[in-house]
Amino acid sequence: MASFIENLIGNVDVATRRLILATPLIFHLMGVCDWECSCRIRVDARGHHHRPSPPLTCHNPQARDIHPSTHHLFPLKETMSMAAAAAAAASSTLLRASNISVARPVPVAAGQQLVPSGVACCIRTVSGRRAAAVRAAAAGDGTAPAGALPAALLFDCDGVLVDTEKDGHRISFNETFAEEELGVSWDVELYGELLKIGGGKERMTAYFNQTGWPAKAPKTDEQRKEFIASLHKRKTELFMALIEKKLLPLRPGVQRLIDEALGKAVKVAVCSTSNEKAVSAIVSYLLGPDRAERITIFAGDVVPRKKPDPAIYILAATTLGVDPQSCVVVEDSTIGLAAAKAAGMKCIVTKSGYTAEEDFETADAVFDCIGDPPEVRFDLDFCANLLQKQYVS
Repeated sequence: MASFIENLIGNVDVATRRLILATPLIFHLMGVCDWECSCRIRVDARGHHHRPSPPLTCHNPQARDIHPSTHHLFPLKETMSMAAAAAAAASSTLLRASNISVARPVPVAAGQQLVPSGVACCIRTVSGRRAAAVRAAAAGDGTAPAGALPAALLFDCDGVLVDTEKDGHRISFNETFAEEELGVSWDVELYGELLKIGGGKERMTAYFNQTGWPAKAPKTDEQRKEFIASLHKRKTELFMALIEKKLLPLRPGVQRLIDEALGKAVKVAVCSTSNEKAVSAIVSYLLGPDRAERITIFAGDVVPRKKPDPAIYILAATTLGVDPQSCVVVEDSTIGLAAAKAAGMKCIVTKSGYTAEEDFETADAVFDCIGDPPEVRFDLDFCANLLQKQYVS
């Protein structure tokens, strides 16, 4: 049937062909058996609406909703029919997700629940040119066997495992500056800007280079490097004291997803620009020693270049002995996302306090958190589906 449809539409003009390919019926006949919406309503191959319970919530402010009775999208400035939107998405150029977010075809095995009930997710549109790739994934002829789990699940630390930045690292930096009587204090807004620089030592160096070095700071570059290292060491000690007191909790769903991965023999690692001692403290004190023994940590100065450079993720894949394309990364920032994608890995973003307004257009999926029952956002099967190219970024 798929070849028949392809031959049939091969004889019509380009615009008509795109409109035909945009319809749920044609995708159904070509072997794609369901639709998933990026927002609240799921539309099956027969055009029927299905509202999950509890309803899905789209956390992308740019995303469009699908009206339950009209099949129409409602953009900010204009109304576009679903067929026209999908036809546009079928053009040779992939539309920017910030411009449109529509239902798209995904292969679903009989009886399989592709995304857990209650998932809050925004996923990119699929161009018509890539429909063949979707059908290939459905047929199971991709590089990984159908249903294959990730070889490794790689987590960033700050903002992913724990929302540490505002009330953890920032406080510890300021306490360090106060102890040294440097006359420096980073407020919430300023620290948000400084987070665009990966690494605490690099962050302090960039700040002092721009605003002027404290009077107590040395004058030569080498001495300043040692001065920054000593400040960072003390800051790490203060931060670890916060972690040991468990004043900063794990984010929702982190422990659940890690347990799911470890229980299915998926390798788990934490890849962070933060100091290795601080990351180890978070893993050990908040996840417990049993889990910590099974989690590999790549942190601090283990690589010469920090995120957005992909070095840390490439090192993780090499050390763990896995193909980067079989890894799924969980990040919370644009610099982390850039590092993961540059390493050739799938990347899910869970927004944090400081990164909620960042542009995550290149992410494979974007959530507000990982989530615990009854508000689970995604699970290990969702990660596996990313690898099967059921969601195309």
